[in-house]
Amino acid sequence: MNRYTVAVLVRNQFGVLNRVTSMFRRRQFNISALTVSETESSEFSRITVVFNGEEAYKQQLINQLYKLPDVCSIKEFTPDNSISCELLLIKLANDPATRGDIRAAAAAFGAETVDYSKDSVMLRLTDDSRKIDDFINLMREYKILEICRTGSVSLEKGSTTIRQTINF
Repeated sequence: MNRYTVAVLVRNQFGVLNRVTSMFRRRQFNISALTVSETESSEFSRITVVFNGEEAYKQQLINQLYKLPDVCSIKEFTPDNSISCELLLIKLANDPATRGDIRAAAAAFGAETVDYSKDSVMLRLTDDSRKIDDFINLMREYKILEICRTGSVSLEKGSTTIRQTINF
């Protein structure tokens, strides 16, 4: 099973996100990450979806997405043609016995402390999904109080944009 990242440029309308994600459900794709935001224009939103599946079914899904009236453009991203990242916030117990190890690991991964109290420390890390997974796995040796991570966001390398291929 392959992992895919697809950005869907849609008209910024009520119910569009539901229609797009329902297409994934009907095609039995499990969405592992989903990020939605307005673009540089309030007229459009960008839905970035990370999911697993087979190549033939992925292409059928993309063809079906293009049939939705509010879908303007779709781009598939690979590590070779894009830059992707996500955000992690992780709250850990602030135990004096492990504080130094947590700080050392945070420094090694480039995580920054964004909140610090007597009982907890919160770190922020922005990177690709694999590095975030590695950081979380390392932090499992300590007492994790809470984790929140965004879905992946991706842009194509170079000057090409998703809006250059709008299909109205």
